[in-house]
Amino acid sequence: MITSEHKDFLKQVHLFNELSTQQLDDVIQHARIEVLHKDEFLFNQGDGVSHFYLVYSGLIKLFRNSADGQEKVIEIVTPGQTFAEALMFLDCPEFPVSASSLNEAEIISFDSRYFVKMLSESSKTCLLLLGSMSQRIRRLVQEIDDLSVQNGRHRLSTYLLEQAGDGDSFRLSFPKAVLASRLSIQPETFSRIIKQLRLLNVVRVEGSEIEILDRDQLEDYAVI
Repeated sequence: MITSEHKDFLKQVHLFNELSTQQLDDVIQHARIEVLHKDEFLFNQGDGVSHFYLVYSGLIKLFRNSADGQEKVIEIVTPGQTFAEALMFLDCPEFPVSASSLNEAEIISFDSRYFVKMLSESSKTCLLLLGSMSQRIRRLVQEIDDLSVQNGRHRLSTYLLEQAGDGDSFRLSFPKAVLASRLSIQPETFSRIIKQLRLLNVVRVEGSEIEILDRDQLEDYAVI
């Protein structure tokens, strides 16, 4: 059941904050809550699409499996982020990825057909949705560029700096193997890079706690 807390949360999300009170109430009437346990699937690659999703709490992993069974993590979706919304505009769409929870997660599921109908009444929301899709495309293009040009140390260094922000430490919220896949780094290569950074006193790693010890050096690695 969608509560007043969920509704307040929706009002802070870019895709919904331009809706009128009536439009938001109507969207909620066609939405539902999905509670997932750790490693539980929300949908599988190839399933038919009828809904798109917003993460209320927890983390969702979007991934594909290769023919030899290797898993490639496409994206880690965090609270406040939507996913699968672009598919609502396709005829008979299928999910191009699978989605599973990395921890206990609560997802708000929206009826795609109703939302498309509602969009015809809200040009502002149409523009917000287009903006969101454009930003996602830009991120994917940047990622393709990074994968084709930059090495694993560059990608990991860039990620660590992004996560730390203005601080020097942060807690990794999912397993290192998932991060390695997300950065398209082989597990053994990922471990070797981490070991090198530790030996050079660039970072300190204790379990999921990561601290940047030499930001200048890490920034150099991120631009090489």
